[in-house]
Amino acid sequence: MPSVFDGMAGLLNDVFGDPVSYQPVGGGAAQIIQSVFRNEEAVSSGPDGHDVLMLMPIWRVPKDLGISPVKGDVIDPGDGKTYAVINRRPSVSPADDRFIICELEEVG
Repeated sequence: MPSVFDGMAGLLNDVFGDPVSYQPVGGGAAQIIQSVFRNEEAVSSGPDGHDVLMLMPIWRVPKDLGISPVKGDVIDPGDGKTYAVINRRPSVSPADDRFIICELEEVG
């Protein structure tokens, strides 16, 4: 069913995305993927019970690009560091081109 949100991820990706080098964990050639890499704020409770603000690297890839990141895949967003996928979060968007949302950890 068409949604008013169809095409929005692609538009956001065009505006806010950058080329990111993507290396699947199973091998194969690295690909350059236009996608959105950001460090997002996350709040966690510290050992003393007070909130602690942390930054979590997040990678957003439009679903219609045809890649399906899995745990262990590595990206290089061009910031001098490399990151591995540790988790995929479901998108709540009903759009056909919705983002695949990956939580990352720095590996290099």
